[in-house]
Amino acid sequence: MKKGTMFVIPGEWLAADEAAGIDLTVNDQALRFDAPPRRTLADALRDNGFTGVRVGCEQGSCGTCTVLVDDQPVRSCLVLAVQAEDSSVETVEGLAGEAELHALQRAFHEHGALQCGFCTPGFLMLAAGLLRGDPKASPERVREVLAANLCRCTGGLPILRAVLAAQRELLEEETR
Repeated sequence: MKKGTMFVIPGEWLAADEAAGIDLTVNDQALRFDAPPRRTLADALRDNGFTGVRVGCEQGSCGTCTVLVDDQPVRSCLVLAVQAEDSSVETVEGLAGEAELHALQRAFHEHGALQCGFCTPGFLMLAAGLLRGDPKASPERVREVLAANLCRCTGGLPILRAVLAAQRELLEEETR
């Protein structure tokens, strides 16, 4: 785009090189930052210390940058930070409780569902979004959803096993 191109931000016009004030809730904490209209949500989150958000292909193909926006998994490399204004964002840093790892994180460790770890945050957030929205998802549905992300190290089977194990644990916790 040429310098001086105008972007519409709700209630205002900005030139391409101007910064917009953006308000989000990230991992249950209010966050305000300035970012140019072209800054992706992935880059804005990383710029603000949420380095668990990985950037892989920058085309939405790999899923490494997956975060939850208003409880829905999204590819943060495809969302502009200004589009997430007033949204609730959850990154992998917000997945675990203060005292212990989340069931998904434990299961990934126990089932060898990570090697280099680069894709792990994206898989964790994708799985968290699935299991929150559909806690009793069939194994076929889990496999289908996980196929949206790429891992070049472990392959899909350990990741699938880990998500299914975490699903069982979360369902057991729910019935207690």
